Amino acid sequence: MKKIIIQITSGKGPAECCRVVACLQSLIIKQAKQLGIQLSVLESKPGDINGTLLSSALMCETEQPEAFIKEWTGTVQWIAQSPYRKYHKRKNWFVGVAAFDVQQLMQWDPNAVKLETCRSSGPGGQNVNKVETAVRGTHLPSGLQVLAMDSRSQLENKKLCLERLQTKVMLWQTEQLMEQQQNRWMEHHNLQRGNPVKTIRTPLI
Repeated sequence: MKKIIIQITSGKGPAECCRVVACLQSLIIKQAKQLGIQLSVLESKPGDINGTLLSSALMCETEQPEAFIKEWTGTVQWIAQSPYRKYHKRKNWFVGVAAFDVQQLMQWDPNAVKLETCRSSGPGGQNVNKVETAVRGTHLPSGLQVLAMDSRSQLENKKLCLERLQTKVMLWQTEQLMEQQQNRWMEHHNLQRGNPVKTIRTPLI
């Protein structure tokens, strides 16, 4: 099963572009459902107006995502009258869509993790036990930390701690990559307008 993160961004675009991001998110989710592709929303950054999004990040999980991803990746042009400025002449709105392979962006080195044991504490500060079974993991490059104390077994908590920290680091790396992509789109979106991968003509309602 391949995991692909799809990012939709409005860049420096106005509220209409933010509305396109929200509409595009719904369209992509709808199409994925029709194709039997598992898609979930990782993060949505709301715009200033209700019903708009500055950006959206979706997690796509499927065996063969290539055709689905290729259809959307690049610049998407949405042709519609502005729903916010009644007499505005502009009808072309552009957003950027990027895709990241989770396996390729993962940079996980267990040697970069510092593990420490500590006592598990219960409600009211009472000790669950007097043995240091809880495990705190720190990812040294990022400073991210995870504390696992689910089990009475230190070995099991260590395993859980490493699994959760790996997931947390992956999300952190993903956020950094998406931020870089968004900055790149904001810098170059004017140049990319001339060659959209998809053009949609539907009212922005």
